[in-house]
Amino acid sequence: MTDGPLPVPALIHATCVAIGDTGVLLRGASGSGKSDLALRLIDRGAELVSDDYCHVSAIEGRLYVTPPDRIAGRIEVRGVGILALPYRPFAIAGLVVDLGEEPRLPDPAETVIAGMTVPLVSITPFPASAPIKIERLVACLKDNA
Repeated sequence: MTDGPLPVPALIHATCVAIGDTGVLLRGASGSGKSDLALRLIDRGAELVSDDYCHVSAIEGRLYVTPPDRIAGRIEVRGVGILALPYRPFAIAGLVVDLGEEPRLPDPAETVIAGMTVPLVSITPFPASAPIKIERLVACLKDNA
């Protein structure tokens, strides 16, 4: 990383998991299924980075995601409570997933966070296939890199 001062991170409303070395930001309103989908991805091998809020910083052409200290290693599981889980201290975002209605055949899309352009998809979070779709998208991004 850089030898100079690090940028002040921005705080965004999102949950982040790491699939391999790719950070996946899950965005949506409260109750939209961010934590539920993250928990299912974690069950399939992803690692928690941050639940519900994330710090983001653009450093040397990459979008770094870190958890706020007070919620690091914690995830809210609706109907159960706040659980402690192992977590990664940072990830480099490679995909943003907006939770909501998904188009049947989407056009490629991107979003800009902290000045960095990141691929963007919309996924309905609750179907059983949602975690698999995200894993396949991450694999496709790697194949096309």
